[in-house]
Amino acid sequence: MSEVLKGGMSRDAMERAAVLDGSKRSPNMPPKDASTLIILDGTGPDAKMLMGRRHEGHKFMPGLFVFPGGRVDRYDGSVPVGSELHPVIEEKIFKHLRAKPTRRRARALALAAIRETYEEAGLLLGEKGGGFAAKHPDWQAFSDLGVTPTLDRLRLVARAITPPGRTRRFDAWFFVTQADHIAHKMDVRPTDELQDLHWLTLDEAMELELPVITVTVLKDLQARLKEDPTLEPSTELPFYHLRGKMFQRDLI
Repeated sequence: MSEVLKGGMSRDAMERAAVLDGSKRSPNMPPKDASTLIILDGTGPDAKMLMGRRHEGHKFMPGLFVFPGGRVDRYDGSVPVGSELHPVIEEKIFKHLRAKPTRRRARALALAAIRETYEEAGLLLGEKGGGFAAKHPDWQAFSDLGVTPTLDRLRLVARAITPPGRTRRFDAWFFVTQADHIAHKMDVRPTDELQDLHWLTLDEAMELELPVITVTVLKDLQARLKEDPTLEPSTELPFYHLRGKMFQRDLI
């Protein structure tokens, strides 16, 4: 979908123009580690995924529909889990981290996706029991509700770095999991960062007002599920970033 806006430019074209213009003003802001989680409910073309609309008051992508996610917090890498990332996925992340790569940063990306899904959607992913004990208030609900986070069911579908020139830049990894990974659903969400939460098919999602990268990742996921329905950990991932003035899609 390419919505035509004032002046005859599509939304995609306007976003790309803004990126290239902004790259001349603040090109050196380093991106922050971040992650996003796509939760799939069902299989095939009728499978649904959870999306929500970002609050209009946000400075970053206000009012657009996105998946739960956000930047990594300092404590995320220290959270105990019931199961670690699949070793192939952990190695893939570790090998492609910017700056100083560590195993702690790799697992922190996965745990940030789980924490943000709790905060934004009120969903706790993991397994009941396991004696999880939180040492940070962001994870206290998992302790209170008897849910231990688990990482082994997470898969990767894409990576994208926000282009230079933006007021906020993220090096975001897009994780995928199945809805039965949800161990507890809260009646009240902890934050209002995401509004209008909905379970949507791919076709329904593509009719919404989405960031360009979200549209791109959705198309990648659709193609991937047709050829690789189990999302094998060893499958190469598309990596989107700006090199010079060209948007580039590499495989990692």
